[in-house]
Amino acid sequence: MPPPADIVKVAIEWPGAFPKLMEIDQKKPLSAIIKEVCEGWNLPSPETYALQNADSTNFYITEKNRNNIKNGSILRLTTSAAQMALQLHERIQSTSMDMKLDGLKDLANSSRDITFAQEFINLDGISLLTQMVESGTERYQKLQKIMKPCFGDLLSFTLTAFVELMDHGIVSWDTFSVAFIKKIASYVSKSAMDTAVLQRSLAILESMVLNSQDLYQKVAQEITIGQLIPHLQGTDQDIQTYTIAVINALFLKAPEEKRQEMAHILAQKQLRSIILSNVIRSNKPINDEMAHQLYVLQVLTFNLLEDRMMTKMDPQDQAQRDIIFELRRIAFDVECESNNSGSIEKRKSMYTRDYKKLGFINHVNPAVDFTQIPPGMLALDNMLYFARQHQDAYIRIVLENSSREDKHECPFGRSSIELTKMLCEILKVGELPSENCHDFHPMFFTHDRSFEEFFCICIQLLNKTWKEMRATSEDFNKVMQVVKEQITRALTIKPNSLDQFKSRLQNLSYTEILKLRQSERMNQEDFQSRPILELREKIQPEIMELIKQQRLNRLCEGSSFRKISSRRRQDKFWYCRLSPNHKVLHYGDLDENPQGEVPHDSLQEKLPVADIKAVVTGKDCPHMKEKGALKQNKEVLELAFSVLYESDEYLNFIAPDKHEYCVWTDGLNALLGKEMTSEFTRSDMDTLLNMEMKLRLLDLENIQIPDVPPPIPKEPSNYDFVYDCN
Repeated sequence: MPPPADIVKVAIEWPGAFPKLMEIDQKKPLSAIIKEVCEGWNLPSPETYALQNADSTNFYITEKNRNNIKNGSILRLTTSAAQMALQLHERIQSTSMDMKLDGLKDLANSSRDITFAQEFINLDGISLLTQMVESGTERYQKLQKIMKPCFGDLLSFTLTAFVELMDHGIVSWDTFSVAFIKKIASYVSKSAMDTAVLQRSLAILESMVLNSQDLYQKVAQEITIGQLIPHLQGTDQDIQTYTIAVINALFLKAPEEKRQEMAHILAQKQLRSIILSNVIRSNKPINDEMAHQLYVLQVLTFNLLEDRMMTKMDPQDQAQRDIIFELRRIAFDVECESNNSGSIEKRKSMYTRDYKKLGFINHVNPAVDFTQIPPGMLALDNMLYFARQHQDAYIRIVLENSSREDKHECPFGRSSIELTKMLCEILKVGELPSENCHDFHPMFFTHDRSFEEFFCICIQLLNKTWKEMRATSEDFNKVMQVVKEQITRALTIKPNSLDQFKSRLQNLSYTEILKLRQSERMNQEDFQSRPILELREKIQPEIMELIKQQRLNRLCEGSSFRKISSRRRQDKFWYCRLSPNHKVLHYGDLDENPQGEVPHDSLQEKLPVADIKAVVTGKDCPHMKEKGALKQNKEVLELAFSVLYESDEYLNFIAPDKHEYCVWTDGLNALLGKEMTSEFTRSDMDTLLNMEMKLRLLDLENIQIPDVPPPIPKEPSNYDFVYDCN
């Protein structure tokens, strides 16, 4: 007979004693169980003890998480969280350096547990740590020369404990003094500082900036870009990652009017070339977190173009009109005529002719062409840059097309405006960076004016493709579609330089694009005859069932999800997987992102599938309704989903990528008996259906399948040809 569901068999350890095997009744209060354990070892004052997991986490068992205890679990009897917090609170104030150091080390380890963290914070522990950072450490700085390693460890453990405690979100970041900020900033500004101390200090500064506008102002006053740059010139990639994260945070939180000023300072300090030399082109491979920070920096840099992109040209503004005059002057090598040279009508006629040659839509007043936003004035900026920096190519394109009389001329002005708009869409100018994206392009770090150079390469590509397609003005949109495909295909290989990007485009001619399209079309051939469509409908349920099983198998394997917090690096991970019988979701926290599957036994929480009421996505998710700098952007919303279960409780997810999002939402919907509607399901259905169709139709290759079945022949006049086997 199986044991009752409320009885759990566990082993409990106590230092210096043999582990005790016992049965825990989950209906009993936890305090009664602890009292029973203490009595077994003759330990007085059971209220000062607690149980914790005897694994790498050492997390306390509480009434909230006790249901995660499973048969065969190993627990440890230990000092209660409140008692431990009190002891450590005293030890870290000891006059003995050794005792203080050991206390801070234990505090740094224990602070990962929210149960302990709450107790320590209740003792005003955060204030104690900040006081130690502000003034207490100064007493030990005198010993730094003779006890440098000890001082570094002391400060490192203090800051680590502070970071871990703050990461639980119990205390607001707005409560810290200027003295504390100055002290943390001083650790960052020093040229020779312990690596661990520097890491923690940079992490604290980033969290301050991202979590409080008031603290942003104070941090921005204490830290300069010049103080951060030297940390990028070292060889420690973690330090480089933290440094770029601080720069990104300052960039992201800076008011609109200060971002251009900050970008100018970054250019003066040669941030781009330093990152290129010491990070992108270093011998070490770039890890995911560094790739994310480089992506964020890339997005924030391109977002500086948004103001010009959304600025309409004022047709009455003479300074803006002079730019158009400059384009005309460079192209046709003419000087601005004086007011006395010819009649007004003659000059207007000459301007109109030249503006037509330049490819503007409005030949009389081309300024009107730049009133469309996007791309607004950004298109005119790009055209002027191209005309000045690549003058020979500019003149060649304009004159080559203005001299044609066969309606195949490529309008430079119109093309430049539409191309600028397209490039802004490809690079998502104006959108906030995604929390989960690592999609940075090394080539954009190779030039101070990378967007303009990108445009210059692409406008020459457009002119080349136009000629290859022998296009006319009616084909303008078709040409733009081909050019967009050429650019996006070239970007997928992540060129290391603009020259590599240009070389890749040379290989993606219009003829090559047609071949690629034809190849893809053949692979996704769509059979339209009625018999084929009927066969597709017949086998579609089989394919859908196959996809469903694949989704459920993936849920059984499980996935790792990152907990969203104010401090992105060193974030906690959690893992979720479906039981093999498809009846329970097992989930639990992890110390780090796992490399393989996580066993069910190590996942503390569980949610019966029968309790699930619904699956919600996007803006309907509770964790997407919270306010945050990076939580409201489109990409994070597209990866968010939540499971609603009894009593209106939610289990919130943010998938690491679109594929995992589709797998999990499909699998959860399949468990609830609902339709799988993700784009990956549609894609898988098309792929598998087409493969199955081709396999079944192999014998009919090169045979024309009629739209209607052949007619049934008339009955024979006799059946003499039939042989009766009986």
